[in-house]
Amino acid sequence: MPGERLTVRGTSEIGRFPGAAPPTRVELTIHHQGEKKQEEGGCRRWFRKMCPCCCKRQNSTSYDVTDKVEFTKPPNPAPLIMEKETNETKLSVCSVDLLSSKTSQNRQEHHTDLYHGDELIIRRGQTFQMELELNRPFNADTDKLHLDIKTGSLPMVSKGTHVIIPLVEDLEDLRWEAKIVQENGNKVKLSVNSPCTAVVGLYGLSVTTSSLKGEDATTHNSSKNIVMLFNPWCEEDSVFLDDEEERKEYVLNDTGRIYYGTEKQIGARTWNFGQFHEGILEACLFILEKSDMPPSGQGDPVNVVRVVSSMINAQDDLGVLVGNWSGDYSDGVSPAAWSSSVEILRKYHSTNGTPVSYGQCWVFSGVTTTVLRCLGIPARSVTNFQSAHDTDVSLTTDVYFDVDMEPIDHLNSDSVWNFHVWNDCWMARPDLPPGNGGWQAVDSTPQETSQGTFRCGPASVNAIRSGQVYLKHDTPFVFAEVNSDKIYWQRNLDGTFSQIHSEKKAVGHCISTKAVGSDERADITHLYKHQEGSEEERIAVETASRYGSKPDVYSTPMAEDVSVEVKMEGEGPRMGADAQLSIVVKNMSSQPRRTTLHSQVAVMYYTGVLKNAIKKEQMPVELLPNEEKTIEWLLPYQQYQNQLVDQAALMLTLSGRVSETQQVLANQTTFRLRTPDLNITPVGEAIVGKEMAAKITFTNPLPRTLKGVVFRVEGLGLQKGHEVVVGDVGGHSTVTLTEHFIPTQPGPRKLVASLDCKQLTQVHGVADIVVVEQ
Repeated sequence: MPGERLTVRGTSEIGRFPGAAPPTRVELTIHHQGEKKQEEGGCRRWFRKMCPCCCKRQNSTSYDVTDKVEFTKPPNPAPLIMEKETNETKLSVCSVDLLSSKTSQNRQEHHTDLYHGDELIIRRGQTFQMELELNRPFNADTDKLHLDIKTGSLPMVSKGTHVIIPLVEDLEDLRWEAKIVQENGNKVKLSVNSPCTAVVGLYGLSVTTSSLKGEDATTHNSSKNIVMLFNPWCEEDSVFLDDEEERKEYVLNDTGRIYYGTEKQIGARTWNFGQFHEGILEACLFILEKSDMPPSGQGDPVNVVRVVSSMINAQDDLGVLVGNWSGDYSDGVSPAAWSSSVEILRKYHSTNGTPVSYGQCWVFSGVTTTVLRCLGIPARSVTNFQSAHDTDVSLTTDVYFDVDMEPIDHLNSDSVWNFHVWNDCWMARPDLPPGNGGWQAVDSTPQETSQGTFRCGPASVNAIRSGQVYLKHDTPFVFAEVNSDKIYWQRNLDGTFSQIHSEKKAVGHCISTKAVGSDERADITHLYKHQEGSEEERIAVETASRYGSKPDVYSTPMAEDVSVEVKMEGEGPRMGADAQLSIVVKNMSSQPRRTTLHSQVAVMYYTGVLKNAIKKEQMPVELLPNEEKTIEWLLPYQQYQNQLVDQAALMLTLSGRVSETQQVLANQTTFRLRTPDLNITPVGEAIVGKEMAAKITFTNPLPRTLKGVVFRVEGLGLQKGHEVVVGDVGGHSTVTLTEHFIPTQPGPRKLVASLDCKQLTQVHGVADIVVVEQ
């Protein structure tokens, strides 16, 4: 078209060197064939002679160049600087490599190589490395560089949630700083230090570069985040644990044992904590975020543990687990069916914080262990047998009888659970007097509120042992669980109550946790209380009671020369058979003694709450001087078969009065009907990437059909958790299930299975499988 204008970009002689002007711009007007050709004037002829390259003479083609040629004048050329050209280019970051693979030096040295994924997961108080790729070599004489890390929704330098990390010549402990430790062309390697008090959580990273001349800075945001955890390997961290075997157990072990039952019939079940499993770290960080705890508080393990205790139950803050002790779990999963924290935490996270149904104490404890170990706080699940629940802060467990020595049910709000499971976690307690660091009790099961929220702890175990119940947090409640006396009261004719008997050894027996480095049970009762009956133990109890609601409860004990005790043979009664116990009455005086024992057996939730009495009787007893009598007590299967609730627990209450001395006899004994195990037998070689199998066998111990039986199977590094619907299982029938799976991780592994049905709970099994590499 006439007058069509093109812009042609070329390179001029002036612009060959760095800093020279941009290329000359030439504008040309092109005429098409048939248009009138202009005559060449004198000026044009002169110009063509002077610059033949731009103004060639017209040839036989149909195009012509006009006499209008416009040159854009370039700016003055910059001075030529050949030797220092790289220093004049503005420094910027091209990429950041956090050296975060599971096999990297960072992950290995920080003991985070077991976590799933390739994020940079590090522990505070310890140096880590990263590599920066720059657009040119770094010059310390003219360039500036610093790191920014931020956590939380509103990062602030004053709160420690926005940290500016400077470059330094030499690294010093206990502060944020970075040092260049290696340079290779445009790449630099940084060694970065963090303080032992750093906020724990998810950080975003950016790198800012500028020059010493004060030019505008440029910032590069890393595409990967940094996860900061507590550090039990760092001596300055308040969660430091000075024993490598204990660190392996209480931080790195992803399976464990949780104990249940009664003190004379202790059962154990394997639990998959799974703190390194895919999605679990993200779920734990989500829990902290959802708690609304200010990120600045996430550097203090006392704060974090207190928040975790609150967030694991859903009682008042839409936490992880809904507690349910009703026996009806039709709209969720029975607490006894869980054998792993993984499915619970992943479900909670994937539903954006919808509480999971259902949990009871061992489930709350198992999930708490997972979260604390995942965050780097040493933790373990702890079971207390004959665990008191003090409802009126009296620091005693009170049992009330009427004038006829019948229990007054509506007054007996205090209860003694067959067992209760909570957690110990390890940390220093700078907020308490010296000597109260170490193991701290924390309980996520919603029982009583603490400062308006259902949570408990951390309470110093040393403070509990010595009766210093005035030390925070929630020490009185835990003290009552493990060392309260059981006080029996009888209503008088005028309506008042008199203390008629006390049991000083009724509460807090066989406090248990998994042993370090093995699947054996470790008894840690001595950590929570002095030897029963010792002067130190009595001093602790009376010290604690002075801070309770009944400080004058202890009076001079009356003489007692008749005792009553309940014994059982071996492992105790089994489900589906008659329950038989022995009542031993002993006269320790040189005179005859007579009494009438009132017995009542009631079905009991493991929490100590009685459902209903299913058998009552009276037994007259006559004793010669120094005589001991054994009474065989029997509960037929037909009397309890339709009455049982979760855990299959029963309580036998005995009471009476010695005619000659008016001494009150009282005893409460809990027992459970033992259930069978699931037998798991591995089949084939356990090799990574190669299919193998396991046979799971179960025999119904009852003479009636079990309805709607479901198996739940899971093995960390073996197979994902899933359900297998079996259906109905006839009386005394045996069912065998074969599971096929492909191991994904080498080393010792545990395949865990549990059975879930309405008529039978607490049936589970475990197989130890050692997986080898191909």
